[in-house]
Amino acid sequence: MSGLAGIALAEWRARSRELDFRGHAIRYWTAGAASAEPLLLIHGFPTASWDWHYLWRPLGERYQLIACDMLGFGDSAKPRGHAYSLLEQADLQQALLRHLGSAGPLHVLAHDYGDSVAQELLARHHEGRIQLASCVFLNGGLFPETHHPVLVQKLLLSPLGPLVGRRFNRHKLAANFAKVFGPRTQPSAAELDDFWSLIAHNDGPAVMHRLIRYMPERRVQRERWLAAMQRGGVPLRLIDGAVDPISGAHMVARYRELIPAPDTVLLDDIGHYPQIEAPALVLEHYLAFRQALEQVK
Repeated sequence: MSGLAGIALAEWRARSRELDFRGHAIRYWTAGAASAEPLLLIHGFPTASWDWHYLWRPLGERYQLIACDMLGFGDSAKPRGHAYSLLEQADLQQALLRHLGSAGPLHVLAHDYGDSVAQELLARHHEGRIQLASCVFLNGGLFPETHHPVLVQKLLLSPLGPLVGRRFNRHKLAANFAKVFGPRTQPSAAELDDFWSLIAHNDGPAVMHRLIRYMPERRVQRERWLAAMQRGGVPLRLIDGAVDPISGAHMVARYRELIPAPDTVLLDDIGHYPQIEAPALVLEHYLAFRQALEQVK
């Protein structure tokens, strides 16, 4: 399906290192030459940085890669009762960069929930709190008005959220992924097992109703984040799976309305996880974006 060789989850996990972030254990990964330009990869909800495993090797041949499982996700700590926040996840990314001594202009590649974290970093760039060199978004809720959450997301946000989270299981994950992946790029049973392993680790379903608070937080930050995207100065590209019911072609149409000189790539027949469903295409369009930046220098 991918056209690129991936990394087995067991091997991926074995490569991780640990960062203490405000008393919480965070798993992170690096690859590539330390002298290369840093590229921060930010994953989505409800999965983890293993989402990037098809792209990890080819991108690592060119750039210094940095990624972590954010707080509440994957193999990182999932504290109960925690007030999870996109702003705190942006703090985490900056803490990881400091820990690694990465101070230069930063390129960002983000997906889904990670798009919101990237939008926050972009706003902080304009506030002088971090220096970004570029940002590429994959499918995500860049604008609250175009985000069409699936039923389980709505239920997690409701008063039933704690119960819905505790009852979330591999079968329900498979049912939800079947709806958001493209019709011809569905995940295999083995991939679903691995995704579920990451979600279930550290009793992840018990905090899903707390993580989902990112949806109202996006609405609070909408104008600030939109202003940051409209301001210019940081090259942006959107690479989007068109048939994603959550943030597919309809979101790209809104992006083209709101963002000056929009740079968008629409992937036909691809769903919500283009880096899993069509990683070779994502790689092609990402590298073309970076090559164009080099020519401008």
